[in-house]
Amino acid sequence: MDYYSILGVPRNADDSAIRKAYKKKSMQHHPDRGGNEEEFKKVNEAYSTLKDPRKRAEYDNPQPQFNFNSQDFGGRNPFEDLFGFGNSNRRQMRNHDVTINVKLDLIDVLKGKELTVRYQVPSGKIKEANIDVPPGVENGTGIRFQGLGDDVIPNLPPGNLVVRIRVVDAPNWKRSGNDLRTKVMVSIFDCMLGGKTEIRTLDGKHLEMKIPKGTQPGAIFSIPNHGIPDMQRGIRGNIFVEINGVVPKIQNEHILNDLEKIKDALNNN
Repeated sequence: MDYYSILGVPRNADDSAIRKAYKKKSMQHHPDRGGNEEEFKKVNEAYSTLKDPRKRAEYDNPQPQFNFNSQDFGGRNPFEDLFGFGNSNRRQMRNHDVTINVKLDLIDVLKGKELTVRYQVPSGKIKEANIDVPPGVENGTGIRFQGLGDDVIPNLPPGNLVVRIRVVDAPNWKRSGNDLRTKVMVSIFDCMLGGKTEIRTLDGKHLEMKIPKGTQPGAIFSIPNHGIPDMQRGIRGNIFVEINGVVPKIQNEHILNDLEKIKDALNNN
């Protein structure tokens, strides 16, 4: 696949242009907006490669592939012997990585977040970087940004910046994988007779949910495709709504008498 064509950018596009093109294409092909899921996957795959300097360099300059039969060499890879490939003790030296912690609200996880971070590297230097946190990131995830770490030793490649994500739950919302859980207060009369209630989602949408007749307090209903986006596929999880029954305080004697009659009728029935 030609990742540049998928995003609609030239091969010399900078990070900003790639990011803008990704946002435009992801909105165009997002399944929740009626787009094609396969095209959406291609857009995410292209952006995942081109936003990472190391992956982009490898994509732009692919290494030749060598085919050989290891049995001809006694089961060994001759290139490992010649060049040291496969030796776990051999790794390219580079400057130190830097790890920082970033707190995100649950709404930021739902939508994704662009951040400007300032941090100190081991040399004492203060650095600043613009980073993109993708939608759907898990609490505790470490996101690696190539080449944004320490660079005190000039003859070595710079280290990486590792951003450790800490997610703060929103009031009355909990995350469970890619699903969101919340509770709503519903009159017991709506539970008994049926009714409707409104759910205001984390991203500000107002959803109407039906309450079937005979709903028991504690019942849980699901609203599909309004949860957290999956980081790989972009498909959103569900919202699970728990019903909390509310008993109204009634002072009117006539209403209380009528309710007593209804209660007696139900008990006799």
